[in-house]
Amino acid sequence: MASVSVSHMILFIASMLIAASVAGVFTETVGQLSSAIDDQGLQVSEDVRTDVEIISDGSVDAYNGSYIRLHVKNTGSESLVPVTDEINLFVDGRFVPAGDVSVTLLSDGDLWRPGDVVRVDVDDDTFTIDGDVRVKLVVNGDEEVFEFRT
Repeated sequence: MASVSVSHMILFIASMLIAASVAGVFTETVGQLSSAIDDQGLQVSEDVRTDVEIISDGSVDAYNGSYIRLHVKNTGSESLVPVTDEINLFVDGRFVPAGDVSVTLLSDGDLWRPGDVVRVDVDDDTFTIDGDVRVKLVVNGDEEVFEFRT
């Protein structure tokens, strides 16, 4: 009878150790999952609050022979950083590298606040501008399209 009790005790202790290790793994996994969901929620919130509008007039010199000039207004509720790394541009479907884009904030301060306007100049060194031109601007997930004729 004593040998049965000892073997039951050993199995009980082994099952408790296994259960504790499995619970530790689950706790760690749930913690990582929770952190990832929090991070994703912040990113989605930032994307939802971001909205920009291209307010340039396509009939008035959007292209002057050496660069495309766009005026872009922050119409969202999120303040943005007016730097070329935060803005992606495509001209007629071709990506424009950040080195060919300059962004100038047309108001005081360092942040592109709601209601503020930036001027985006795109050098035409890497593409040909002729006829109908389509410019796609992507800022923090928000996409805007501007079309004009040269």
